[in-house]
Amino acid sequence: MPIKVQSNLPAIKVLESENIFVMPNEVALRQDIRPLKILILNLMPTKITTETQLLRLLGNSPLQVDIELLQMASHTSKNTSPHHLTTFYKTFDEVKDDNFDGLIITGAPVEQLPFEEVDYWDELCEIMEWADSNVYSTFHICWGAQAGLYYHYGIKKYAFEKKLSGIYTHKVLKPNHPLMRGFDDTFQIPHSRYTGVKEEEIQRQMGLEILANSAKAGPSVIVNRTGRQVFITGHAEYDRETLANEYFRDISKGLDIEVPYNYFPNDDASLTPPMVWRSNATLLYTNWLNYFVYQATPYDLSTLKQKYKKNK
Repeated sequence: MPIKVQSNLPAIKVLESENIFVMPNEVALRQDIRPLKILILNLMPTKITTETQLLRLLGNSPLQVDIELLQMASHTSKNTSPHHLTTFYKTFDEVKDDNFDGLIITGAPVEQLPFEEVDYWDELCEIMEWADSNVYSTFHICWGAQAGLYYHYGIKKYAFEKKLSGIYTHKVLKPNHPLMRGFDDTFQIPHSRYTGVKEEEIQRQMGLEILANSAKAGPSVIVNRTGRQVFITGHAEYDRETLANEYFRDISKGLDIEVPYNYFPNDDASLTPPMVWRSNATLLYTNWLNYFVYQATPYDLSTLKQKYKKNK
């Protein structure tokens, strides 16, 4: 899938070196098709890294995708330059009158705070409410999934005794569901979090389905029955070294942290971890784009408000 982005976005050089088709705006304008409009609300501190990870996964299908990057106006990023944010990112006020085929809400390193104590919580709630009538399908990641489950369904998050970090095996529970098409019976994705949701609380919600879970990491792929909300409790988008970088960062801070589970060979942090989740992650995002964005979204996005307000 050619990804349509601004021609000077830093992620382009990395993606092109991996043979991923990135299309500058000026080329895309010459094509007489309607691209999928995907908005990425990037809450991660390492924004350039997260941009690259997500664009890599969105670039494996034959359709054109028009990407917009969104930041929180109510939060000041400490790890990304103001120049990068003002050049490549928009605020909610700049996009709220528009419509999108899909929205991705990333994770954020705030899960140990109550939702209401996160400085941009009110703005995030406004965006999630807006998405009901302005976005066809929303893909929530890690803390973003916990936030979405809490806001839309009142499902709480619970603190773990220690950080859940590593590569975990997940079992597909509903292989015939479109989001799980092409998956093996089991698959692996990374997790990195201090909190989680309880399976029984999700099961009590008639509008939700658990499509995959992990004996160690819990429910991992959750959807509502219309396909307009997808919740992924892990980080399928992570690169090979992401968990290693987080582990070394935590060690340098003096935190009592364990070696990520099932990640380094023989738990030896000096060895290169094998990449065993990339194909699963690509399939997950491709299925979402195909079955819950491209196949389902109306051609005229202006009809979203009339057709889908509160139709979760």
